[in-house]
Amino acid sequence: MRRGEFITAGILAVLSLYMMWKSTELEIGYIADEGPGGGAWPFWLSAIMLICTALIAYNAARRTSPPSRSTEPVLDAEGRKMLVLVFGGIFAFVALVNVISMYGAMLLFLFYYLWFLGRHSLLLSATISIVTPVVFFFFFEALMRVTMPKGMRFTEPFYNWLNTIIY
Repeated sequence: MRRGEFITAGILAVLSLYMMWKSTELEIGYIADEGPGGGAWPFWLSAIMLICTALIAYNAARRTSPPSRSTEPVLDAEGRKMLVLVFGGIFAFVALVNVISMYGAMLLFLFYYLWFLGRHSLLLSATISIVTPVVFFFFFEALMRVTMPKGMRFTEPFYNWLNTIIY
């Protein structure tokens, strides 16, 4: 699995560099009286991702992560199982966005990832799973005024009520 870590880090590093390059087509600096340019968020998030890929490669080289100590060439049985479980969770998240809203799908995905896959405590999993969508809601809807998918009609009254509180 050590080779798999290097391959993953390399692919993610190339994608990070590409996204940084593409985001410079828009302004990445601060625009007077407007705020950060349209490329600022993608550029800096891609830069953070590039740093993370360097850390993945560094840990793999030092053999400090459990996958880097595996003797399997790319994926062992546990790695394949986790890959299927993570991609299954992501697929369910995307499928649920239009049903129970971006925030409801985020809550369920975080809980699944933290409690079921990460084996964290129920209190920690529930706390992070509830607080994160609430923070994201106020960040995007109130502060940035960006509307996220609200799901089917049965969730609409709840978000209308929240918007009356915000505005």
